[in-house]
Amino acid sequence: MPDHRLVLATLAALALAAPTLEAAVIPRTPDDLAITLASGKQVTLSQYKGKVVAVIFILTTCPHCEAAVQCLIQDQNEFGHRGFQVIASAIEDHAQTSVPDFIRRFNPPFPVGYSGLKPSMDFMQHPPKVTPHMPLIAFIDRHGILQAQYEGREQFFVEDRMARNLHDKIAALMGRGALAPKGKGVPKAAVQPKK
Repeated sequence: MPDHRLVLATLAALALAAPTLEAAVIPRTPDDLAITLASGKQVTLSQYKGKVVAVIFILTTCPHCEAAVQCLIQDQNEFGHRGFQVIASAIEDHAQTSVPDFIRRFNPPFPVGYSGLKPSMDFMQHPPKVTPHMPLIAFIDRHGILQAQYEGREQFFVEDRMARNLHDKIAALMGRGALAPKGKGVPKAAVQPKK
């Protein structure tokens, strides 16, 4: 039979060693975010005030991030004319050199750039000592209020529900409660992007 004092002492030590997880404040007015495009031009979140915005933070070689971007390409095409805007930002080291290839492979109809790890994690209010699970996404309403955010490990990004979850969240923020069409899943091309 284990010594209960030893078990309690071990649990206490683990609790003290674990990083403190502070939940992001939602809803909130986020700080402005600058994303540098491949051309060197910067876009800022504040440029899109009055639109519903999805800001997605990605790694350009992450299959889960690629799948989410492909879903958002469909959503941008569907909702863009009604005031929806996606902005994608790569956060890995050397993103400046990897973003142009990502754009060539996926040809997204929205800005894709890079913003660096620290500014991106600060924007998301992600705990600095906790490794993020990619992708990360934030949804901002027409008034500039961040209404929701998700991380790659959450149920929101489960592959068989990802496209529907993204679509439904956008539709709700656009003021329309329309559900995604039945059978809307992750695009087949999400598994094998064009080279």
